[in-house]
Amino acid sequence: MAKYVYDFAEGNRDLKDLLGGKGANLAEMTNLGLPVPAGFTITTEACRRFLTDGAQIGGLGDEIDRHLAGLEAAMGRRLGDPADPLLVSVRSGAKFSMPGMMETVLNVGLNDDSVAGLSRQAGGNDRFAWDSYRRLIQMFGKTVCDVPGDEFEDALHNAKVAKGVEDDVQLDADDLKSLVSAYKKVFVKHVGHDFPQDPRRQLDLAIEAVFRSWNADRAVLYRRQERIPADLGTAVNVVAMVFGNLGPDSGTGVAFTRDPSTGDSGIYGDYLQNAQGEDVVAGIRNTLPLADLEKIDKKSYDELLQIMATLEGHYRDLCDIEFTIERGKLWMLQTRVGKRTAAAAFTIAAQLVDEGMIDLDEAVTRVSGAQLAQLMFPRFDLAGHPSPLTRGVGASPGAAYGSVVFTSARAVELAASGEKAILVRRETNPDDLPGMIAAQGILTSRGGKTSHAAVVARGMGKTCVCGADQVEVGRDRFTVGGQVVREGDVISIDGTTGRVYLGEVPVRPSEVVQYFEGDLDPALANEPLVAAVHQLMTHADSRARLRVRANADTGTDAARARRFGAHGIGLCRTEHMFLGDRRELVERLILAHDKTGRDGALAALQPLQRADFLDIFREMNGQPVTVRLIDPPLHEFLPSLEELAVQVAVAKERGEEAERDERMLAAVRRMHEQNPMLGLRGVRLGLVIPGLFAMQVRAIAEAAVALAAEGGRPRPEIMVPLVGAVQELETVRAEAEKIIAEVVGDTGVEVLIGTMIEVPRAALTAGQIAEAAEFFSFGTNDLTQMAWGFSRDDVEGAFFWRYLELGIFGISPFESLDRDGVGRLVRIATDEGRATRPGLKLGVCGEHGGDPESVHFFHEVGLDYVSCSPFRVPIARLEAGRAAVESAGSDHR
Repeated sequence: MAKYVYDFAEGNRDLKDLLGGKGANLAEMTNLGLPVPAGFTITTEACRRFLTDGAQIGGLGDEIDRHLAGLEAAMGRRLGDPADPLLVSVRSGAKFSMPGMMETVLNVGLNDDSVAGLSRQAGGNDRFAWDSYRRLIQMFGKTVCDVPGDEFEDALHNAKVAKGVEDDVQLDADDLKSLVSAYKKVFVKHVGHDFPQDPRRQLDLAIEAVFRSWNADRAVLYRRQERIPADLGTAVNVVAMVFGNLGPDSGTGVAFTRDPSTGDSGIYGDYLQNAQGEDVVAGIRNTLPLADLEKIDKKSYDELLQIMATLEGHYRDLCDIEFTIERGKLWMLQTRVGKRTAAAAFTIAAQLVDEGMIDLDEAVTRVSGAQLAQLMFPRFDLAGHPSPLTRGVGASPGAAYGSVVFTSARAVELAASGEKAILVRRETNPDDLPGMIAAQGILTSRGGKTSHAAVVARGMGKTCVCGADQVEVGRDRFTVGGQVVREGDVISIDGTTGRVYLGEVPVRPSEVVQYFEGDLDPALANEPLVAAVHQLMTHADSRARLRVRANADTGTDAARARRFGAHGIGLCRTEHMFLGDRRELVERLILAHDKTGRDGALAALQPLQRADFLDIFREMNGQPVTVRLIDPPLHEFLPSLEELAVQVAVAKERGEEAERDERMLAAVRRMHEQNPMLGLRGVRLGLVIPGLFAMQVRAIAEAAVALAAEGGRPRPEIMVPLVGAVQELETVRAEAEKIIAEVVGDTGVEVLIGTMIEVPRAALTAGQIAEAAEFFSFGTNDLTQMAWGFSRDDVEGAFFWRYLELGIFGISPFESLDRDGVGRLVRIATDEGRATRPGLKLGVCGEHGGDPESVHFFHEVGLDYVSCSPFRVPIARLEAGRAAVESAGSDHR
């Protein structure tokens, strides 16, 4: 029979799949002998069964009864006992942290009878008892019964207005007792029955609500954003309540063992006296810095610091800790490896290496290409000394600007229309997640580094400023002193300094980009972040098996790619060289009536092509350069059919000369295709238009010979696109080899000939094609398009949103490689190609070459290199190193 419930003493941190992160870490802290309230965890397996089969899970109720009895015995109290009640919290806890996305209910077990017993427990503190009861009704109503939270907030607001106070803590016991009555009326109004008085019934309903919250809209959206699998489910933790709202000697807080924004060592966190944990996380009251706890309760503060050191040493990482102090007694409610910004991730990983806690291999696995990409975003350029409007807490770094919006829905609206928005709120809640994703940044007037806005923004790499308490937020405007900022006005926010500016502040390149470019101010070279990036990138490069090349079509792009660490060019697109002033020569080629006209156009293009290639070969001297022969349909270089038809009609109407336009229109009509992506393009162009590929091959060979004559070391590779049958490649190769032999002579220049694998048939017949190819480069953009039957230019806007919503995709297959389908084609081509030609060089040149997850797949399959845009080269380098380290680690397990 399945076991669905575990006491904390039965688990450990390695059981996250079963107990969720929170349950596993509560168990780990219990095993370490830290002060953790008694409790038990209901497994993720039970959640999956509940969501599949409904409420009836055989044996679960009996297991909960047994573990609840053990909890009651440990605490010496009974759930809901009128004289001496045990109260519990019911909290979610998935394998991966999803802050605020699922449900929590505190003070379960409290009712009309036991509220008096709770007061007696607290030494006659009626205010505490009624405050706890109103919190239960509010959380239970919202979480379990879907009562609109605004109505509870309105009732609380009315109570404060009636009392003439601004803060919850200024309400006395009688005020809170009246508030409980008001909350009960709200509950009945929406639910249709009284608030449940049976403590065990409260517990069962709360557990079921937490299970259901796994599929709440915001949880689904967050999982999609963070690429968390949808089938994991959440565990449920039932924990004996400890109370931070018993008075000034009680409180609650969140602590980090290092700064989650910068990675700096020190005391970081927030503390609230006379409050429960949700008050800190929700950001509904501005908190005190954790360091102030030393003055308030030195004994608890010193104990907390010892526990923080113990946990960081045990987990060997930044820890995020939630705690409560109940009348001077410290209790640990949660720990986890803390979410952090990209800058903090690199800095902390390097610090832990320097401190001897981890080695460089592990440090490289602690950071990611996605985080490195965040560090490469621009920063504000403050050379003009803009005056800040106000300042809050820099909760998640970055530079963001946009139009002010005050609702999540409006942020989504603006983003959908391509406009940038800054979401401004008093405090965010989990329902704001769509707007937080859509906005460029988030500004709140309440909360600190541990508030909901801060934690979620850091996890997403979104710029965030919290706790800007001078900001008075209204419905369609906010004010700072006498300054009014209305919806639609542009502001800029700095998530590092916490400063907020009116208008759009200009940006400058990040220090990390300047480091990669070799353009960094020497004074910044030893800054912790830059030093950490250098240390980890150097180690990643030393461990990587995959080489990283760049997609570059000009000498300027090639030079930047080389500065960014590229080991060559994996895709040089020659069609980009036919644009601008050269378009006229292409038009001449297309409109040529005979061989003489065609040869004349090609002869005019050849020296231009040769100069282009020589420029790139010089910049990449000694490194391979893969030049793809022209790929797109030629009509892409001509005016559109509709445009030409209008021009000709207008000219005729006016009696004007239109012979050239008429010839062009006839050519465009002749070349028009219903589906040009599957028409006359790639290798087919080279076979149908005499001399086109020959001109390009000659230009490549002549440029290589010219560089060799200068004393350089050219390494050209000619890539034939869109091959589907070996006979196509053999035909092109035969002509190319004659030209290369003629041009190269005895110079010693070697020119490789290979093909792109972008047609499914090419992947499936790779063993044959390898007979004529010295290398394969997987064009995963077209391979994905053809394997799925998608028109890439149309489908993403047409229906991909629905596929993502339904979970058919976790992410667009054009962003991250579809391992099961397209990935299988890559595996087949790799295996069969190398079976024919063991030394076959293999790479990838589609957009997937810079996608972190795809890079790991390409390492696993055994490719030799990936190629991506110059800006993504450092990202791919880091991921290539990580893939090698993780692969070596799995080999040793």
